[in-house]
Amino acid sequence: MTTHTTRMLIIGSGPAGLSAAIYGARAGMQPIVVQGLQPGGQLTITTDVENYPGFRDVIQGPWLMQEMQAQAEHVGTRMMWDTITEVDLSGSPFRAIGDSGDVYEGDTLVIATGAQAKWLGAPGEQELSGKGVSACATCDGFFYRGKKVVVIGGGNTAVEEALYLTNHSPDVTLIHRRDSLRAEKILQDRLFAHPNIKVLWNKAVDHFVGGDSGLTGVALKDTVTGEASVEPTDGAFVAIGHAPSTELFKGKLEMDGGGYLVVEPGTPKTAIPGVFACGDVMDHTYRQAVTAAGTGCMAALDAERFLAEREFAASRA
Repeated sequence: MTTHTTRMLIIGSGPAGLSAAIYGARAGMQPIVVQGLQPGGQLTITTDVENYPGFRDVIQGPWLMQEMQAQAEHVGTRMMWDTITEVDLSGSPFRAIGDSGDVYEGDTLVIATGAQAKWLGAPGEQELSGKGVSACATCDGFFYRGKKVVVIGGGNTAVEEALYLTNHSPDVTLIHRRDSLRAEKILQDRLFAHPNIKVLWNKAVDHFVGGDSGLTGVALKDTVTGEASVEPTDGAFVAIGHAPSTELFKGKLEMDGGGYLVVEPGTPKTAIPGVFACGDVMDHTYRQAVTAAGTGCMAALDAERFLAEREFAASRA
C-alpha cells in the first residue's frame, strides 16, 4: 500500500477532470488524477465529435481525450490507473482509497466522476451504438440532417431531444411505452404543437433493426395489445435519462432528486470547503464536453484560491 499526497486530488478523467488538472498543474498544485473505470470518460465511446471548439474537421472522441491527457501530463499532472472505492471527506487532507489499496490524500478534492446515459438494454442497442443508435441528440443530431429519426422516452429529456432534433430532421417520432408523458406541461405543449413531431403511444422497443450499414428501424411491441410492428428510421435516440456516478458520495455530500451533486449556484463549490464538483456529475442540464471542461477550469481556479486563502490565514495566525 502506497500513500500519494497532492495539493489537488481529482477523481475522474473526462473533460472536466483533465481540464481541472491542466489548470491545477499550471498553478503549481501538482495534481493527481485517478482515472476510474472509464478513463477519458464518455467521449471515449463517442466516435465523431463535431462541436468541440478549435477543430474545423470532425475529430474522434478517444483521440481528443488522449490529447487532453497528454496535455495534462505535459504540464505536471500525475495520472493514476486506479478506481476509488471509498472516500473520507471529514476534513482536509481529504482521503480516497483505491481498488489497488493505495491511499490518495489531497488538500483539495475535485470530483469529476461524470454520468452515464441510461440504456434500454434491448437487443441490437449496443451493436448499433454509433451506427444509428445514440443517447445524445445535441451530440449526434447534426449527422441526421434531413433524415427520419425516433426518440425513445417520455420525460423531459425525451421531449427536449425530440424538439431539438426538429432543427435537423423534418420527421421526428417520439416513442413512449405509456399513454401519457412525464415531461413538464410546457414542454408537452411545445411537442404536441410541433408539425414535424408525431407520438407513438403504448409502444415498447423490442429490438433495434439493422446490420453492418447501420440502423434501419426499431421493432416495437404494443404494451396494451401485444401487437408487433417495425418503425423504419435512420436514427434512434434513447432518452430515458442519465445516472450520475455519485455512489461514493452518498451520505457525504448533498445530492438532488436525480442523484447529482449539489453545488453553490454558478460555482463548482460543494457544501464542504475545499471539495469541488464539476462536469456531468453536477450538471444535468447541458452535459457537453465543452461545458464539462469549463466547470473543470472553474474547480481548479477555486481550489487554488481556497488553498491561497487558507495559507494566508495560517500565516497570520
